[in-house]
Amino acid sequence: MHTSSKIIFVLIVTFLFNCKSAKTISSNEADYNLSTRQLIKENAKQAADFKTLQSRLKITYTKKGKTQSHSVNFRSKKDEVLWINATFSVIRALVTPEKVSFYNKLDKTYFDGDYKYLSDLLGTELDFNKVQNLLLGETIYNINSSEYKTSVGDGSYIVQPKNQRDLFEIFFLLDPSNFKVKSQQISQPKEFRHLQIDYLTYQDVEKQIIPERIKVIAVEAQEEMVVELEMKNVSLNEDLRFPFKIPSGFKEIEL
Repeated sequence: MHTSSKIIFVLIVTFLFNCKSAKTISSNEADYNLSTRQLIKENAKQAADFKTLQSRLKITYTKKGKTQSHSVNFRSKKDEVLWINATFSVIRALVTPEKVSFYNKLDKTYFDGDYKYLSDLLGTELDFNKVQNLLLGETIYNINSSEYKTSVGDGSYIVQPKNQRDLFEIFFLLDPSNFKVKSQQISQPKEFRHLQIDYLTYQDVEKQIIPERIKVIAVEAQEEMVVELEMKNVSLNEDLRFPFKIPSGFKEIEL
């Protein structure tokens, strides 16, 4: 894997996320009659509530016709830490609200910086809360009834700002049967950029609704990157550690 591909892979797995009772969520009867205020309230009720989360995360990454698959250990302490560890600790990453850090033992490099690179890569401004929301199936921007409106189309509630900006368009698709996010779409038409996050399935883990399969599509001009995530063996509220120390002698990556 070339160094640039490793960097992209590490940053994607960094930000992206054994429960025997886990099961895939199926759709119930749809309700298309809610007001915007009611819909936002119902969506907020479905937000996952936990202290820590651990899962085996399968990542499939496709760009320029080349596909790579990896399985990593993912841990999270809600609102505080996201942690990734690849097999044999070859790649390890730690993400906090303040910064992003990772190291790669294969080429003895490390990165210790902010969210700018990932924001540039996906074409929209990101921070810790947005990344966490993306992984948990929550809208990456806060929605409220005073600034957003709803309509119905293609079996979904479509939530969008009352006044879309020329340079930046936002759409959230909510499932009318369970009020979870089905898709988030952010476009910058003049920049030929488009970010789409589709939640293909959810799972019930200890009475919390957690994404099971997520598909992220980032397009810039004629170049497309697709990342598919599958969360397996999810467990909640265990005592977890988040060990991270950049080894001595590693070379800092300049992005």
